[in-house]
Amino acid sequence: MIYKKTAALLLSVALAATAAGCSNQAEPPPVPAGNNQAVPVQKAQTQVPEITAPLTGLPVEMQSTDRVVMVMINNHSKARPQSGLDQADMVYEMLEEGLITRFMAFYQSHSPETVGPVRSIRPYNIEIGQGFDAIMSHAGGSVAALSIIRNGNYADMDEIYAYPKAYWRDKSRKAPHNLYTSIEKLRKGASEKGYNLGGDVPVFSFMKEGDVVQGEPGTKISVRYSKRNTAGYEYDPNTKQYMRLTAGKPHMDKETGKQLTATNVLVIAAQHRTLDGEGRLEIDTIGPGEGYLFQRGQALKVTWERRDGAIRAYQNGVELPMYPGTTWVNVVPTTPSFAEHLTFE
Repeated sequence: MIYKKTAALLLSVALAATAAGCSNQAEPPPVPAGNNQAVPVQKAQTQVPEITAPLTGLPVEMQSTDRVVMVMINNHSKARPQSGLDQADMVYEMLEEGLITRFMAFYQSHSPETVGPVRSIRPYNIEIGQGFDAIMSHAGGSVAALSIIRNGNYADMDEIYAYPKAYWRDKSRKAPHNLYTSIEKLRKGASEKGYNLGGDVPVFSFMKEGDVVQGEPGTKISVRYSKRNTAGYEYDPNTKQYMRLTAGKPHMDKETGKQLTATNVLVIAAQHRTLDGEGRLEIDTIGPGEGYLFQRGQALKVTWERRDGAIRAYQNGVELPMYPGTTWVNVVPTTPSFAEHLTFE
C-alpha cells in the first residue's frame, strides 16, 4: 500500500514537471539577470577597460610596451614635404641655428615605413628625448650634443656613428635633405645593439567623451619662429582637428599627399640663448613659462613646465588634460615678446 502511494506520488511529480516544461516552452517565466547566459557576456564587454595608446589616448587593439622612438626631422624648405610626421604620436618643433626649425617626432603607437628626412641633434633635443626614454634617431649633431651622447647612457641610433644600416638615401632629392629611416629598422637596430626595447613612457591625462573646454576663440593660429620660418593651424570643426600650415601653405605628408593635422596644439615661450658665431642655441626645456593650449577651437592661457619627462600645460597648478589624438608642441623664443611669436583669433 505504501509502495502504491509512493509510486502514485512520483508519477504526479513527473507529470507536474512535464507540464511545467511544456509551459516554459510556450511562455518562459521571467529569469533573473544572473541566470541569463547572455547578460554576463554583455557585462564582460562593457566592463573590460578600453586599451589606449599612452601618448595619444586613442583606442588601440593591443597594449604596447614598445619603447618610444624619437626621430629628428628636417624642416628646410628643400626637405618638404616630409614623410611620417602624420603617424607621429607627438611632435615638438624647435629652432636650430640658421633660424630654421626641426621636428622631434615621437612614435609609439605607429610604425611608418618611411620617416624623414633625418637631420642632426642638439643638446635640448636630447633633454626632451631622454624624458621620453626614447630610442633617438639622428644624423650626427653638434659637438656638445655628440659629447653628451658619448658620455651618457642613451639608446643612440646615430646614422653616422652608431647604426647606418637603419637609413637610406632617396635619389630623387639632394643631400643633406634625402636621408630616411623606418621605425621598424630603428627598432631592429636597437635590438641588435642590445638596447632595452621597453621603456618608461610618459603618462598623460586625457579628456573624456563629452568634456568641453572653455577659453578664448582659437581657430586660426599663427606661429612666427623667425623671418625664415613660420607655422600655423586652422581649426576644422567637422573633423575637430587643427590643419597644419608651414610658410602659409598646407603642410603635406609626402607619402599620403594629405595635410598634417593635430588634435592639441601647445605653443610655449622658452628662453633662447645664442652660443656662438654659428648661431647654435641653448633652449630652456624645463620652465616654467608662458603658453597657450589650443583645443577644439578654444585657446587657454597656461603655464608650461617639463615634468615627468614631457612639457605639460597647467592652470593654477593643475595639469590640463588633452583630447585623445596627436599633439604638436611649438617652442618659440621669449624675446622680444611672446606676442611677437604667437597670434590667434
